[in-house]
Amino acid sequence: MDEELTVESAIAPPDLSCPKCEGLLPPELGEISCLLCEARVRVEHPVTRRAWAEEKVACPSCNSVLISGVERRPASLQCSTCDSQFRITANVPKAEVRCPSCERRIRMTKRPGLRDITCPACETMFRVNF
Repeated sequence: MDEELTVESAIAPPDLSCPKCEGLLPPELGEISCLLCEARVRVEHPVTRRAWAEEKVACPSCNSVLISGVERRPASLQCSTCDSQFRITANVPKAEVRCPSCERRIRMTKRPGLRDITCPACETMFRVNF
């Protein structure tokens, strides 16, 4: 079975908080559920939708540059040069936090809720809330 070709979008929707619990909402547009309180929220951001449609991506097979032309993520695309089909996936937002003990910068994926972190440098445990 062939492995699906994917390209991660460089564009992410803005960080938004749930109107019910004030926790971080998933980085999506449209009708979404808060992962913390399960509230249903309608999120629209025309600037992001326009940027997604105009985003230039490189075909993972031949490196030709394409304009996505699609206002949603994930989306299926086909290269006009090599006919390769691939998916452009949602951007996975990253956050940088500092260890309260040694000040080391730790880069991590943003996920709603409370997370326990162990610093890889000094092994101090601390909590982060997104």
